[in-house]
Formats: sequence, C-alpha cells, structure tokens
Amino acid sequence: MNTTSSISSGRTHFALGTFSLAGCPPFAGLVLNGDRVIAVEALRSVAVAEGHTLPPAHSTLALFESWHASLPALQAAADALSARSGDEARAAVESMVPLSSLKVHPPVAARQIFMSGANYFKHVVDIIVDLGPGKNPGTEGMNPTQLRAYAEDLMRKRQREGSPYVFNKPVTTMSGAFDPIVIPAFAQQPDWELELALVMAAPARHVKREEAMKYVAGYTIANDITNRDWVYARAEMKALGTDWLTAKSCPTYLPIGPYIVPAGHVADPKDLRIELKLNGDTKQDESTSDMIFDIPRLIEHISSVVQLLPGDVICTGSPAGNGTHYNRYLQPGDVVEGAITGLGSQRTPVISERS
Repeated sequence: MNTTSSISSGRTHFALGTFSLAGCPPFAGLVLNGDRVIAVEALRSVAVAEGHTLPPAHSTLALFESWHASLPALQAAADALSARSGDEARAAVESMVPLSSLKVHPPVAARQIFMSGANYFKHVVDIIVDLGPGKNPGTEGMNPTQLRAYAEDLMRKRQREGSPYVFNKPVTTMSGAFDPIVIPAFAQQPDWELELALVMAAPARHVKREEAMKYVAGYTIANDITNRDWVYARAEMKALGTDWLTAKSCPTYLPIGPYIVPAGHVADPKDLRIELKLNGDTKQDESTSDMIFDIPRLIEHISSVVQLLPGDVICTGSPAGNGTHYNRYLQPGDVVEGAITGLGSQRTPVISERS
C-alpha cells in the first residue's frame, strides 16, 4: 500500500468537493481558504508546470481511485495557486469562483457507506442512564448514580474486549451540506447525529490497525439522521432486532460535506471538536477523543469483514447530545447547523416530504 496521507508542514491547505453552477453538470472542485473553488480539470496545466501529471478528474471518486498520484499533483497545484507562481497558476486564480455561488453536492459519489454505532463513551452511558433501571440485565433497582457507574464500567470493558458495531447506510441517503433534510410522514422522532466521516484512499482488506491510517484520504462532516421511533422492529417482529432500513435509510438522511479535507491537513483526527446547533442552540459539543473505538480500529474491523473501496465513507459515530437526550426531535421549520474543527460547516433546513 503506497498511498501517503501525510503532507509536509507549510504546504497550502486545500479541500475537494463536488459542485455545480446554474444547473450545469457537477464537477470535482479544489477549494482554497474554505471559500474559493476551481474545477480540478482546470488545474491540469498548473500541475504539469509544477512537474506532476494529474490523473483523470471528472469526479472526486476518480481522484481517490488514483490517490497516490492525485494527492501530490493537487498539492503542487494548490501551492502554485497560493503563491501565484507562473502564468498557468495566475490564470487559474483568476478563474476561481466563490463557494457561495455554487451548488454544493455530496463531496464524493461513494459506493459504500459504513456507520459506526454506539461509538462515543459518554453518549452510550447517557443512553443507558436515560433508559432507566431494568432495561439492561442486572440493572433492576439501581438509582441513577449506580446506573451511570454500571454503564461506565460496561463501556470500559467493551473498549478493552469488544468490537465496533457497524452497519450500512444506502448511498441514496447522501445529500449536500446545505440541502434540506426531508422528513417522511411516518417518522415521528427524527433525530440528529453529527459525525466525523473519513474517506478511503485505496482498496482495503484485512488491514491491521498499525497500517490503517495510510488508507485514509481525508475527512468530512456527516449527519446520520435517524427515525428513533423506527429503530427497533415492530412488536410482532421484535425478535428481529433493529430496523435500520426504516430508521436511517430515507433520502436526505445523510447530509455530508461540504467538502473533504485531505488527511495531512487535519491536525489530529483524535481530537476534533464536533458541534451541532438546533435553531441556534448547542445540542452536541464533544471531542472525537471520546470515541470508544478509534479510526484505526474501525478500519481494521470493517476491512476484516468486507472489501473497502476508494471513496468509501466510514462514519465514526456520534457523540452525546442527540434528540433522545432532550426528548426533542426534528420538526419542519428547524435549522440544523453542524461543524467539525477544520472541516467547514453544514446548514440544513428541515422540511416535510410532500405526498
């Protein structure tokens, strides 16, 4: 595996996304300073002038499929744009457009999406406490203090001895970082779950955790919308367990982006601040350091079961502060804002699905 995610300090920070203008077909774009965009295809001559060959760039997925070659070419082009070094770079800078003038699409056309459930320590502890005594075997008659101590011990044991809990989400759930979240009529308790998501840089199978970070192309923001009232199978089929199809698979139930920041430009994925606001009120505010299973362990576990592909998205779990904790769920007219350190922000209005 020769994909390299590290980038030397002092290089120009950039991001990648998928955008369109005035109804034209979407294109892969390079983002500078978080607010200026240029089509990656327009950087081909800049990359050549800097001594690099840029792989096909008709989509961000194509770039991730050749990430070992794409990354150095994109980095060289970004450095040249920042320094305005050469006629090609100066001309490219003049053609850049504001991010605000573009339609922002999901940043990559992922073929697979994997979700890590119950992966934040405080979040899972809070859920167990909120459920109350008796919901877990052996907790009957416990007061809240005893129940919290029980839950914390249980999560520490899970961290030492357990495995991540991972499931799939359909790619059709993805929507742009500023698109509406559309609530279907059957959902009475739609909930938010802001998460750090990573994008794969190469095919991965049976990856050991010590090598796992080499397979990460970059990071983005995802909001795993969940119909809490449909998480579990209906009473007559309760033995079947969770119903992720109905709970998590509706269109627009994974706002993602606005763009993907290469791994080498993310200071420390183990210590990023995740913050979600509902109508301006902070509901989630936590560090990724609260993960039970870290990113290398997630990649190790998932790749031990399935074949990961370039451009695949892995959502790493959501911290404490979901609607279940507040007994407040998404309603038409709400506005959800999400941000993660260095990865930009989302702003998604909530609307009802029209019949």
